[in-house]
Amino acid sequence: MAQHLEFSSTVTESQLGQRLDQAMVELFSDYSRSRIKKWILADKVSVDGIIVNKSRMKMMGGEVILVKAKIEDERRWEAQDILLNIVYEDDDIIVINKQRGLVVHPGAGCPNGTVLNALLFLHPNISEVPRAGIVHRLDKNTTGLMVVAKTISAHTRLVRALQKRKKFMREYEAIVIGTMTGGGTIDKPIGRHPTKRTHMAVNELGKPAVTHYRVAEHFRAHTRLRVRLDTGRTHQIRVHMSHLNYPLIGDDLYGGRLCPLRNTGNELIQVLRDFDRQALHSTILRLEHPITGELMEWYVPIPNDMVKLIAVLRADVEEFRELQY
Repeated sequence: MAQHLEFSSTVTESQLGQRLDQAMVELFSDYSRSRIKKWILADKVSVDGIIVNKSRMKMMGGEVILVKAKIEDERRWEAQDILLNIVYEDDDIIVINKQRGLVVHPGAGCPNGTVLNALLFLHPNISEVPRAGIVHRLDKNTTGLMVVAKTISAHTRLVRALQKRKKFMREYEAIVIGTMTGGGTIDKPIGRHPTKRTHMAVNELGKPAVTHYRVAEHFRAHTRLRVRLDTGRTHQIRVHMSHLNYPLIGDDLYGGRLCPLRNTGNELIQVLRDFDRQALHSTILRLEHPITGELMEWYVPIPNDMVKLIAVLRADVEEFRELQY
């Protein structure tokens, strides 16, 4: 199934000299530049009744631009009754607190049981929105906040805000192996690992990736961090922390294996051994509402498994101090 579209607008005098795609982005602001370019190249756009397939065409002002296109929907995926923890919802967006073990989007090896399948069940019309409204993702075993668009207009504007790093802030709690002396910024591009195709890696040929981090709490052999993203590359925090030789606890993919100090108590060793996911949680989400423009913010506390981990790490610090006296 697909959503068939037909709409038109007239180029204004102020757009004199603009390229066709530039004028269309302004006239049809609900749709992204990339989608508009695809429509032009696919012969879905006419100017004064003549089909045009070149974005570079210059506008003189007064031309009538007509679009006849379609948007493939997400009904190829099955709607499934999967419980989502909804933190906020209105006519345009949904904010969820994603639980561990839940994949965001279907893919190879995971055709169903995802956030997308749950969204299609909750709101069938969201199938008309690209990727069922998903604008950013969390890894399967990363917990916390993410926003979903319910309309094409909201989706387009949220994607633009993410791309421009404009009034769209995500802050994470992370616990890494090793004792960091202070915070900083990692500005290293990320791409596919050259030999391990399921891994990402710092790669000079990859896409730009910027991660800011600050120390929230020190433990004897671990550090609790607050992390903010400027970009949203696959596994970004996990890859950047591993690149600094401070991998996340529980992250077997990027080296977060058990490494206790001498005099580490049995309880901490057992908790570290049992912690079977990366210690990463999206705790704060702040954005400008894509339709109303209102600045909004949500916070969810860290889940119980990380609460327990932090408590045992603190107890280990106290026990070690007592041994010194």
